[in-house]
Amino acid sequence: MKPAVVEDLPARALSSSEFATTMSHFHRAEIGRMAGWRDRLDRTTNWAITVVAAMLSVSLSTPNAHHGVLLFAMLLILLLLWIEARRYRFFDVYRFRVRQFERHYFAQIVAPQPNFASDWQLILGESLRAPQFLISHRAAFARRLRRNYIYMFLILLLAWVVKLSTPSLQAETAETGFAQSLRGAISAAALGPLPGWLVVGMVAFFFAGLFGVAFLTQAHDGEFAYGDAHV
Repeated sequence: MKPAVVEDLPARALSSSEFATTMSHFHRAEIGRMAGWRDRLDRTTNWAITVVAAMLSVSLSTPNAHHGVLLFAMLLILLLLWIEARRYRFFDVYRFRVRQFERHYFAQIVAPQPNFASDWQLILGESLRAPQFLISHRAAFARRLRRNYIYMFLILLLAWVVKLSTPSLQAETAETGFAQSLRGAISAAALGPLPGWLVVGMVAFFFAGLFGVAFLTQAHDGEFAYGDAHV
């Protein structure tokens, strides 16, 4: 038997009421998708905050806790940030569609502009036929890092410095004097076979890379070019 051939039927022009109904249902569906991905973003951020709080409690509660717990927390936060950047790219696609409705359709109904012209329906149609990410993973990574995660990393860094430089938070009493304390802190930063100076250098390089990605990454503004209220 020959497979059935489905011919493309010409699109029927919608009446104004049909068009309004279609747009309303479609807008509601995109709101639901956007809200779902937004919930995933918040969930990942909540996990990160929980990890930071738990690791701070473990590391600073007793002198016998190793400072490597805070370094391990930094790696966990980096992993969660990587996951959240991926989720943010999906969220950005649906947020873009919702904003197309709001700026080009509903805004024109509420406050029409006589000289306003846009090919937003064509852009929206192409997004439905061939969905594509609107920002790169690096741009999403930098955006979420600037928004939330840079503060978590700074809190962990501060706790790590306090852990190494405070005698009461170390198993062994540190030497007195600034120079002796500085050498003692660097020596206490040793991690297994890695000497303290190397661990300090690696942490400094890690944070230099974070700040470089956060504030030197150039990305297309997209919906950020319209208004100040963003998520």
